[in-house]
Amino acid sequence: QVQLVESGGGLVQAGGSLRLSCAASGSAFSSYVMGWFRQAPGKEREVVARISRTGGSTYYTDSVKGRCTISRDNAKNTMYLQMNSLKPEDTAVYYCYANNGPYDYWGQGTQVTVSS
Repeated sequence: QVQLVESGGGLVQAGGSLRLSCAASGSAFSSYVMGWFRQAPGKEREVVARISRTGGSTYYTDSVKGRCTISRDNAKNTMYLQMNSLKPEDTAVYYCYANNGPYDYWGQGTQVTVSS
């Protein structure tokens, strides 16, 4: 089992940057596929980015390609999402996600608000 805690959200102007962090506690962080999801008001939760167990493979949803970078440090049990050139439509609660086979784990979320 793993516990996930996000940090780094906040209010930023359009064009600005934020770096989200997801700290994991529990066992075997490197055995989890990790990712970031987001949910805007009135919308369904959607995947933003995913990263493989070793960090060697990543996926980005089209709307953030070229603006976001997902990474992980297995020695620090932490995953990151660097977000640049932020847009008002990036406003959402961002959730950290971990998967280890049949089990999904979620953090409590961190609010990102981008003002125009």
